[in-house]
Amino acid sequence: MRKLEELQAAHPVKDQAEYGRAYADADLAGQLAEIVYHLRTAAGLTQSELARRMGTTQSAIARVENCGSIPTLELLDRVGRAVGTKITLVVGDEAVHFGGAA
Repeated sequence: MRKLEELQAAHPVKDQAEYGRAYADADLAGQLAEIVYHLRTAAGLTQSELARRMGTTQSAIARVENCGSIPTLELLDRVGRAVGTKITLVVGDEAVHFGGAA
C-alpha cells in the first residue's frame, strides 16, 4: 500500500481554493448528517418513518445521512418538526430557531 505522501506527490492538488471549498462542503455535509441521524434515532424512528412524517422519501433521508447531499434549512426545519425538536442555528451572536412540535 502506498503512503499518503506518495499519493499526494503523484496527484497534486491543482486548484487549492476549489479543494478547500469541496473539503468544507464535505465537512458540513458530515456534521449535518450526524445531526439528522441523531435526531432520527433519538426519536426512535426509521428512515422510512421519518420520511413519511416529513412528506419525503426514505432515499432522501438516506442521502442526507450518508453525506450525499447537504440538507437545506427547510429540510432541517421539517426534520425538527417531524421529531418534535426545536433546532437552533447560531451565527455569531444571532440565533435562529426552527422546527418544534410535529
